[in-house]
Amino acid sequence: MSDDDYVYDEASGEWVPASQLSAAPAENAVEVRDSVGNLLADGDQVTLIKDLTVKGAGQTLKRGTLIKSIRLTGDAQEIDCKFDGIKGLVLRAEFVRKR
Repeated sequence: MSDDDYVYDEASGEWVPASQLSAAPAENAVEVRDSVGNLLADGDQVTLIKDLTVKGAGQTLKRGTLIKSIRLTGDAQEIDCKFDGIKGLVLRAEFVRKR
């Protein structure tokens, strides 16, 4: 028996060697693209391309507003971000442009 570490693969329901799992490409990785087609990643800075009214905050984010340090969610069209005075802000990728 080998000394390999084994990892449980939830998709197949089997234990697979860690070396085999790390060699496999990330099949469930979602590509998130901004309004002009640029690929977004965690930590990117984006700019709003449209005035957006934030529900529940009573605030409007104006076109050209810089959003720093975004985080990707599992959805191809949503990004999680922080902005002064607004907690839990989720924006649609179609309304932002990578800076």
